[in-house]
Amino acid sequence: MSAASTHVRQAARGRILIVEDTRDTRALLKAVFEAEGYEVLEAADGIEAVEVALAELPDAIIMDMSLPRLDGHTAVKLIRREPALRSTPVIACTAHNQWEWRGKSIVAGCDAFITKPIDFAQLRSVLAQLLARRRAS
Repeated sequence: MSAASTHVRQAARGRILIVEDTRDTRALLKAVFEAEGYEVLEAADGIEAVEVALAELPDAIIMDMSLPRLDGHTAVKLIRREPALRSTPVIACTAHNQWEWRGKSIVAGCDAFITKPIDFAQLRSVLAQLLARRRAS
């Protein structure tokens, strides 16, 4: 398959912004979703996440909540201020499994909450459901 046809296939699945400060985790998430046909954008901290989201308008965002420079909750709040991103699905993906983190993530504007270590079947399922819901509306 040529590079051009791969890009077309990826664009057909959608563009995902992966926000994760741990390089290995970010690389793993990127590899998984690119293999499934998504175009993957990356950010390593909260400020970069906001910048990339505003510039690229991804179809979905997978957001770590514990990030340098700007935490994930604040980044999501800033992203949600942009009208073009208000309906973009955001999945909180964090090692913090306490209920207050779930609540804080939902209040910030996340649509779903996944804990680490990542259950990739669950993450794929949640992402597919959120994207389908967005496309249907």
